[in-house]
Amino acid sequence: MQKIIVFGPSIFGEIVYHYLKEEKEYEIVGFSANKERISEKKFLGLPVIPFETIENEFPPEEYKMFIAIGYQKMNKPREKIFNEAKKKGYELISYISPKATIWNDTKIGENCFIFENNVIQPFVKIGNNVVLWSGNHIGHGVQIFDHCYISSHVVIAGFAKIQKNCFLGINSSIRDEVTIGRECVIGAGSIILNDTNEKEVYSSGTTKKLSITSDKIKKI
Repeated sequence: MQKIIVFGPSIFGEIVYHYLKEEKEYEIVGFSANKERISEKKFLGLPVIPFETIENEFPPEEYKMFIAIGYQKMNKPREKIFNEAKKKGYELISYISPKATIWNDTKIGENCFIFENNVIQPFVKIGNNVVLWSGNHIGHGVQIFDHCYISSHVVIAGFAKIQKNCFLGINSSIRDEVTIGRECVIGAGSIILNDTNEKEVYSSGTTKKLSITSDKIKKI
């Protein structure tokens, strides 16, 4: 079994813990966080070790790591710890749910977490440190670059490119052959039909509330 340290005693870290413990190849031995952020010595019954000195207790020759940090600040905190863990010599595992549909030729980098019901078609390339939450469609030939976060039920059509440090909200859709520039936010429900520039933010707007009440509707 691979002995794993999870960086991030948090909600995401707890989710990672529950997924990995169901797989026979992983044994989670502890958690880690930056020293100033540690408030409890244990999380889920396992020790929480300061990241600054983690290699003293869990040397990289014997242990691997997963960085469980979300999408805040355009994924840059996760990118920072990813790079620091690599400098310390840790191999960062990637998890692919057995309930995801993935072709054998799919290229996936380190520290990726791919949840259930993702459909990833042939010739897809996924970089390092990418989160694919549940139920997405990733079309053939798509490229997702490093440090991205794709939330649930996103559709990325064939040969689209998602550049580094992007966030794609639930139910957003990217047209085929479109390139999303670096550090873009594609809000929930947005439909992107053309290339975007870096650091752009898109929103589908809020659903309009009608003045009629539901008991007055004759047909839905």
